[in-house]
Amino acid sequence: MLENIIITSAGKRVSLVRQFQNTLKNNFPEAKVFTTDVNPRMAPAGIVSDRCFTVPRVTDGNYIDTLLDICLKNSVGMIIPTIDTELQILSENKERFDEYGICTVVSDKNFIGICRDKRNTVKFFEDHDIRVPAEIDKHNPVFPLFAKPYDGSLSKDLYLIEKPEELTPDILNHPKLMFMEYIDKKEYKEFTVDMYYGKDHRVKSIVPRERIEIRAGEINKGYTRKNFLVGFLKERMEYLPGVIGCICIQLFYRESDNDVVGIEINPRFGGGYPLSYYAKANYPESLIQEYFLNRAISYSDTWSDNTLMLRYDSEVIVYEK
Repeated sequence: MLENIIITSAGKRVSLVRQFQNTLKNNFPEAKVFTTDVNPRMAPAGIVSDRCFTVPRVTDGNYIDTLLDICLKNSVGMIIPTIDTELQILSENKERFDEYGICTVVSDKNFIGICRDKRNTVKFFEDHDIRVPAEIDKHNPVFPLFAKPYDGSLSKDLYLIEKPEELTPDILNHPKLMFMEYIDKKEYKEFTVDMYYGKDHRVKSIVPRERIEIRAGEINKGYTRKNFLVGFLKERMEYLPGVIGCICIQLFYRESDNDVVGIEINPRFGGGYPLSYYAKANYPESLIQEYFLNRAISYSDTWSDNTLMLRYDSEVIVYEK
């Protein structure tokens, strides 16, 4: 049986690795959660995993062959990707892994393309009746405005422009920037919503996480909120062809009139997913039930409302010989 799991590009995702370890061992006591990284010695999540394997960068032509070889030699039955840059190539090579009974938990390449290019994401939201920030003509701007790259991640190259002199030539001439309406955080609350899609491409869980404080682009303090967003998203995104596993949607929500503004979609486990896990939305368990035990799962909203997560700095210590 291929009951081991590998989490790729693990880096600092210690909590995610431990959550998969706890869940997997509850079902298969002898099974292991492996990881990969370009530098395992410096990857905290790699150190806490059952073993971390060295892989080349995802842009290297040998990346897929190396990953497949690791899976075959270590009885890996499931691959969990964690970074945006590997999603497309893993999606394009799903069939290679499928031939050996290895499930790559990544949505199809069409959906990945929608998520990776923010211009396509805008159309997706509009097609699903979800408002997006209004586009602004950078040559005839209305202030304040917001600019971000259409293929960005990790909160890089984001600009809040409040007056004309801040709209510098470098920003104006940046080839990848999209210019849009600024969503005032005094009026709107910022949310990331964890959604789990089953093998049938239907949503099984929707957990809005209110982002109270952000650090390095990830939630540092936040609450789960069983609010208007659950029904709003279930109605519009109940079935998404080709979508499987965990995706997370970033949006703004104004409670006074239930205005929802879609921002972006990450078709993978987000950095803040551990909050949903501790609120009893156990997506690793759902994956094991579906892909290792071949059991169908149903939609559930039994997770805990108003669960608070407060993150803090901790350490992984290695005593080298």
